[in-house]
Amino acid sequence: MSVISNLRKAVRLPQPRSRGVDLSHPARSPLGTAVVNCAVYVDGVRQDGDHPAEAAIRRVRDTGRGFVWIGLHEPSEREFSGIVELFGLHPLAVEDAVHAHQRPKLEHYDDSLFTVFKTVRYVEHDQLTDTSEVVDTGEIMVFTGTDFVITVRHGGHGSLGPLREQLECDPEQLALGPSAVLHAVADLVVDDYLDVTAAVQDDIDDVESEVFSVRGSRGAGRIYQLKRELLELKRAVAPLDRPMQELATRPMRQVDPRIQTYFRNVADHLDRVTEQITAFDELLNSILQAHLAQVTVAQNEDMRKISAWVAIIAVPTMVCGVYGMNFDYMPELHWTFGYPLVLAVIATLCWAIHRGFKRNGWL
Repeated sequence: MSVISNLRKAVRLPQPRSRGVDLSHPARSPLGTAVVNCAVYVDGVRQDGDHPAEAAIRRVRDTGRGFVWIGLHEPSEREFSGIVELFGLHPLAVEDAVHAHQRPKLEHYDDSLFTVFKTVRYVEHDQLTDTSEVVDTGEIMVFTGTDFVITVRHGGHGSLGPLREQLECDPEQLALGPSAVLHAVADLVVDDYLDVTAAVQDDIDDVESEVFSVRGSRGAGRIYQLKRELLELKRAVAPLDRPMQELATRPMRQVDPRIQTYFRNVADHLDRVTEQITAFDELLNSILQAHLAQVTVAQNEDMRKISAWVAIIAVPTMVCGVYGMNFDYMPELHWTFGYPLVLAVIATLCWAIHRGFKRNGWL
């Protein structure tokens, strides 16, 4: 118990930070079903009006100032085809962005970067069961060029509307270009990892309390379910380490050198999440081992009790078996007090055996 408690203290996370209101894309999408938003930013300030993608990039390239940020939500190949031709995106990256289900990664294509992030969301539940979904995943893909950034979101969570509004309130940061948006997306995703791991820790605490309670035998299914959900979280977090290290240390034309410092901070937070997940997995292994040990001890105690009662019952069984053999010449067979005497002997022997087992802790 002390080892498990120490592990739990070692992985204690801060309380999750509050999020802004999630402004989902239908209310913010005057440009179509897939295009959430399309805007031009010059010196970190959003220019008036909602611009079609073609007009927006032409304006930026004609003036040589600013960049275009296009946000998409689960686009089809047809909806994405116009943007692909306009920005010259690589077909392999486009295929990944449309069909999703990718591992976190960073790929270089000519003059653009293609980054895949796995988003995670903690699924609220009144009580953790053997089949509870704890972690829900989605994806955000980011195409980053020198004068454009295109974000493609898959899944029902992870809206970038609040993030866009937050960046628009910080023109100095946004003036650093498309890489500032890439950093903000990475920071948002990793912060969500921290929030989810904090919530998962509460579930682990509940399971630990369950295991060491009187009803501890019901905890095995919940432990395995948590381990499965923790594996899902690990698949989202672990592969992102290498891309973050590249963005933080490797010089890239698409990434402003001033932004790399911020990427190092995100990479540090990601390392912390990875360590938390590893510690959680070890903690769950310890809880599972403790649970199995409890089950084994309980089974041994049950077997001892059963064996003790079998030994007690063996006494009257033996005596009654002897007197049931129908021989003519048996001790006290025709004596008036023979029957009470046999009963008294049986009761005395059973009492003596029961007392012996009681003293030894078998009963």
